Amino acid sequence: MKSFLGKFLFLLLLVLPTTLMIFETGKSIALAAEDGGGDAMEGEDEDVNVETEDGAEEPEAAVTETEKGEEEEEETLQLKPSEDADVITLFTKPTGTTDLPAGKLVRFLVGFTNKGDKKFTLESLGASFRYPQDYNFFIQNFTAATYNMEVEAKRQATVEYAFSPPESFAARPFGLTILLDYKDEDGNAFQNAVFNETVNIIEPDEGLDGETFFLYVFLAALAVLLMVGAQQFLGTFSRKHLSKPKPKVEMGTQNSDIDYDWIPKEALQKNSPGRSPKQSPRQRRSKRATSSGEE
Repeated sequence: MKSFLGKFLFLLLLVLPTTLMIFETGKSIALAAEDGGGDAMEGEDEDVNVETEDGAEEPEAAVTETEKGEEEEEETLQLKPSEDADVITLFTKPTGTTDLPAGKLVRFLVGFTNKGDKKFTLESLGASFRYPQDYNFFIQNFTAATYNMEVEAKRQATVEYAFSPPESFAARPFGLTILLDYKDEDGNAFQNAVFNETVNIIEPDEGLDGETFFLYVFLAALAVLLMVGAQQFLGTFSRKHLSKPKPKVEMGTQNSDIDYDWIPKEALQKNSPGRSPKQSPRQRRSKRATSSGEE
């Protein structure tokens, strides 16, 4: 059972990092494709050359002058707010901050007050991200909401709008512009920039996302694997070194089990424990020499 558990944990440790790497690589590729799509389209537009009927390319200066003329016309045709209208914006999600979570829905209310004597019609409300250093440069436009709500003279109205910042915009500041388009009863069109400030797109504060979950699972599997390995090592070490074999004790023969009746008494007295051991040949010779000298 321990061997099977060890093999399973080892396989799990090999599969989890590979899964995380594949997940992160796919996510990075998707974000890069999302960010690079618009840039590629802009690059194609910049590389377009205008050719005449004879096949010759027109000078770049002429194209530049045409673009400048179009920009001046757009500035001239830009709508202005009405003096009889007053607007206010209130963010409801999130509240009290300009830090907007990436990938999460952002909601806000726009209050409109008709201070004049004519009726106004609220047509649409739209939002867009701009470059913080140059609000004329668009980064992303969000879908405009259509209302066609009529506001009588001296009355108020409130509309709601929601959008979701892309996750690829996280940890970057952007200029957020919210435009309200409306017209009076005479058909005169107006436009109010109800919000035109820099906001920070932040990463959402989630309790547990997929990446964190896999990280915790990987750490738990690693800890279990280390515990199993340590247990097996300690078991092997204790069996080899701590449990030493007990020394064998020779008990010898018991005197009660031997029958001494058939042994001569002289042999028993000669080998009795109380008798001194035999003398060596040298001692016997010296004893004989002493005896002969005395005689």
